[in-house]
Amino acid sequence: MIIKLFKNFAKDESGAVTVDWVVLTAALVGLGIAVLSTVATGVDNVNTDLSASFTSGQTFSTQGDGVTATVID
Repeated sequence: MIIKLFKNFAKDESGAVTVDWVVLTAALVGLGIAVLSTVATGVDNVNTDLSASFTSGQTFSTQGDGVTATVID
């Protein structure tokens, strides 16, 4: 009797679609968090550069391999 119950449980597929949707939704939320984290880091770096530019009179250039600063007199 218990073996028959386990076999019926293994064959039952109700709820499988719900599990698929939960997994897909979790993957999309994780991807969104990863993208948001990356964009937030870039925005923070730009904000830091702009703050330094406004307070010290420097302009920053990102041409080439790195960031170079030029002092405005």
